[in-house]
Amino acid sequence: MTNIRVLIADDQIMVRQGFTVLLNLEPGIEVVGQAVDGQDAVAKVAELAPDVVLMDIRMPVLDGIEATRRITGSAGAAKVLVLTTFDLDEYVYEALRAGASGFLLKDASAQELAHAVRVVAAGDALLAPALTKRLIVEFSRLAGAPRAPLKERAGALTERETEVLALIAQGLSNAEIADHLVVAEQTVKTHVSRILTKLDLRDRTQAAVFAYETGVVRPGGG
Repeated sequence: MTNIRVLIADDQIMVRQGFTVLLNLEPGIEVVGQAVDGQDAVAKVAELAPDVVLMDIRMPVLDGIEATRRITGSAGAAKVLVLTTFDLDEYVYEALRAGASGFLLKDASAQELAHAVRVVAAGDALLAPALTKRLIVEFSRLAGAPRAPLKERAGALTERETEVLALIAQGLSNAEIADHLVVAEQTVKTHVSRILTKLDLRDRTQAAVFAYETGVVRPGGG
């Protein structure tokens, strides 16, 4: 089985070295490089082709959000897992809009960190549970009125696909969506695939962002 290749981008050497040691002890995970700032991270991704980038938000030269945007916008893009000590709402929102697949606070345990890397590498979204509620509120505050082009794209979905999109945005897994709708999990996977294709989205995280920005889901409601 091929190891999950990880690049660690953080301007603090102790953080980089600490995460490297922790992750290299985990079976199936290999740290292939380190980057000292966002610009270095973009270059190292092109050079090393990691599967997952652990990305600090506040870094010199180029911040983690812009670095995430550049990395996820390239062909065959690595997944980005944002790590920060700042659990501030705008960082969560902007990182996900930039294309990050997950968001985790730096005080996560080694086990939580390794789990996050595996989840993101598998193509699923991951948010620190403590941040999910604030994220929903922030989506509502910052998104404002749905933009016309986004609403037009949302109109391409069937009623059932719109329902599945709403459940994705609420953080449900495929299995949980299947239970909720009383359908087979494979049926849900098919719906998710069609949603991503129709909306030209790369993963479930972007689908969640889209759902809030278009008003498919609103805080406190479905």
